Amino acid sequence: MFNTLRTFALLAAMTALFMVVGYFIGGTAGMFIALAFAAVTNLFAFWNSDKLVLRMQNAVPVERSRAPELYDMVDVLSKRAGIPTPAVYVIETDQPNAFATGRDPNNAAVAVSSGLLRQLDTREVAGVVAHELAHIKNRDTLTMTITATLAGAISALAQFGLFFGGGNNRDNPLGGIGAILMVFLAPLAAMLVQMAVSRTREYEADRHGAEISGDPLALASALHKIATLAGRQVNVAAERNPAMAHMYIVNPLSGARMDNLFSTHPDTGNRIVALQRLAAEGVVDHKDARPQPRPRAASPRRNTGGGWRVPTAGRSESEGRSRGPWG
Repeated sequence: MFNTLRTFALLAAMTALFMVVGYFIGGTAGMFIALAFAAVTNLFAFWNSDKLVLRMQNAVPVERSRAPELYDMVDVLSKRAGIPTPAVYVIETDQPNAFATGRDPNNAAVAVSSGLLRQLDTREVAGVVAHELAHIKNRDTLTMTITATLAGAISALAQFGLFFGGGNNRDNPLGGIGAILMVFLAPLAAMLVQMAVSRTREYEADRHGAEISGDPLALASALHKIATLAGRQVNVAAERNPAMAHMYIVNPLSGARMDNLFSTHPDTGNRIVALQRLAAEGVVDHKDARPQPRPRAASPRRNTGGGWRVPTAGRSESEGRSRGPWG
């Protein structure tokens, strides 16, 4: 119930921001046009934002036959989380990262990068998957996905309004200056909303993800590796669509990741300390945790890391692979 109310509050806030942008670009008429645009965007975001995000991040659906270890892991951890098994996607980028999307647990997806499968070991991947499943269980995915879609729409509205001469409208209280201000201030306001939504939810997803996997230190290790490697490897899709950055487990954009006003993510070091504290305090019951699988040795001909088979285009079930260690 709380997450539902939070989502509607977010929609109301974003709609109000649409109207403010429209007013300062086109006056009263611009405000009503923006209201209509916001209504259409809200409806679209609720039903289709997950598909849009996956498409914009170049995420490709993966069949079980192509990634049995990953599929079995998602399935087992989903059962531990008490939610339906989401669809599995792979993002073709060397940067290790992951995100979840979907309007509810029955219509959700988990997307991991090929770089994550190559550069993290099995326990660490399980920790990351559990974190994303925690987002799905807590229904953060709808809130975060809608925020990403509307943030991009607000920026586009400001740009289009200025391009089509909104600043010349006499009903505009600040004239052309107001239109120009909105081009800069509207994306900033949308970004602040994203930060408020994302940063608080990441700590909660870390804690709940550690409870799902039963291994907080594995997630801590994964966060350290991802944060270190993400700064060296460019995620092209994320750079082209920065409004989606807050959905990833670690900021995929180049630049600082400090815990300040303009950061989309909490400081990774702070998150690791919190997870280490969970492990030290014994908050997570390790006795109830499902044993993590040992990844099989990779064939020299396969492009893998940590024993993982990384799915690539063109592979099919006919290649005669056996099921993974979770089978």
